[in-house]
Amino acid sequence: MRKGIHPENYREVIFKDMSNGDMFLSRSTAKSNDTEVYEGVEYPVIKLEISSSSHPFYTGKAKLVDTAGRVDKFMNRYKVLGKK
Repeated sequence: MRKGIHPENYREVIFKDMSNGDMFLSRSTAKSNDTEVYEGVEYPVIKLEISSSSHPFYTGKAKLVDTAGRVDKFMNRYKVLGKK
């Protein structure tokens, strides 16, 4: 990697998904006052509300939210137009 292109505080940190507790190690310049031990080494921790390990799209638990029957109204409207 080329020297001198990254900020001084570019370091290894743990990103922790607070919804399920999963953690992964990466590099970042984000500030953190918390630390945690990961694989025997202490790293700064960046807390995330959601990550790919808990997001419904990536876990396959996505649900179609139908508010006030809008999907049904749409399907009925275009089903009728398709038959004419």
